[in-house]
Amino acid sequence: MTLSYGRQYLAIPGPSVVPDRVLNAMHKAAPNIYEGALVDMVPGMIEDLKNVARTRANAAIYIGNGHAAWEAALANVVAPGDKILALTNGVFGHGWAEIARNLGADVEVFEFGKQAPVDLARLAQVLSADKGSKIKAVTAVHVDTSTGIRNDIAALRRVMDEVGHPALLMVDCIASLGCDVFEMDAWGVDVMVAASQKGLMTPPGLGLVFFSHKAGKVRDRMARVGSYWDWRPRARPEHFYQYFGGTAPTHHLMGLRAALDMIAEEGGIQAVWARHEVLARAIWAACDAWGNGGSLAFNVADAAHRNNAVTALRLKSPLATELRRWCEAKAGVTLGIGLGMAAPDDPAWHGYFRIGHMGHVNAHMVLGMLGVIEAGMKALGIAYGAGALEAAAAVIAEA
Repeated sequence: MTLSYGRQYLAIPGPSVVPDRVLNAMHKAAPNIYEGALVDMVPGMIEDLKNVARTRANAAIYIGNGHAAWEAALANVVAPGDKILALTNGVFGHGWAEIARNLGADVEVFEFGKQAPVDLARLAQVLSADKGSKIKAVTAVHVDTSTGIRNDIAALRRVMDEVGHPALLMVDCIASLGCDVFEMDAWGVDVMVAASQKGLMTPPGLGLVFFSHKAGKVRDRMARVGSYWDWRPRARPEHFYQYFGGTAPTHHLMGLRAALDMIAEEGGIQAVWARHEVLARAIWAACDAWGNGGSLAFNVADAAHRNNAVTALRLKSPLATELRRWCEAKAGVTLGIGLGMAAPDDPAWHGYFRIGHMGHVNAHMVLGMLGVIEAGMKALGIAYGAGALEAAAAVIAEA
């Protein structure tokens, strides 16, 4: 007997749950890509994406995932031999750095571990020591889903400004866009990358790059940018196909249009941020209670450095893997693996898991998921503290 029949809940940190409304918008015959409704729809969608990113700068859409957006962003502003300072505290900071290295950049990885954000004082020292401004760009991940760390992007810009360093600030918001507060223009971000499959509630397949006037000037000085990656025609197309470097990703666009409409109808991006913040606090309240009587612990101890999209947790190995498998097989809830916290062949791999709470998620989904986790711990004989569900319910009731 299993209790997993019925609707499955994918509580991993991306791809996130796709709303029925988005799926229905995509479940249509292919549209005309030369004129008509699709062509008329895209300019307004670009403006709505800018509103989500809190920018009046430029936006470019690529047919690809977040890795494609990484490469697109770098290809427009980083030439072979240019020095890049990659700030890393998780798998995805290292992944972006590797792409820069493969493009010929001179990459200096500045590692901050797996449990803490960027150390601003250390960053200031490195930037101040770069007297000849050899560093052309600083890359950072706003929310690294592997570790659950949220970096303070506004503070990174303040440090760069205080030391007078001219490098571009390039930020990965693939996990955070539409979940955590992000202010591209107000925070002075030069290049931001995102993707469709997390806070934007659309299946994987669209990579997004937003770039400032300053970054555009850097692109203008580049000797060569590959035709597909060049963001200039995508941001200022003379013809519709130039938005996408060829045939439009028709059905993804229709889905994204529906997702952006849902964000607007909820009350705009600030209302969406508020929903994610409350649901994240409810999850943390439950995890705090569970941890009081067992081995469950946050990967990021300080709540100020956590984020509203994903929570990374530690549990004595191999209990994390056993719990994940029980929740999926017995109750229909899929939790995230402990990506990058240990090698897959290391027994420690089985001591981590993650809860995704991004995009199309509400109170009953979160409370149900927490109830399943507690049932799993009880069924498996995993020690845990009492009062978790009550604590989560109290957060939601107060909100």
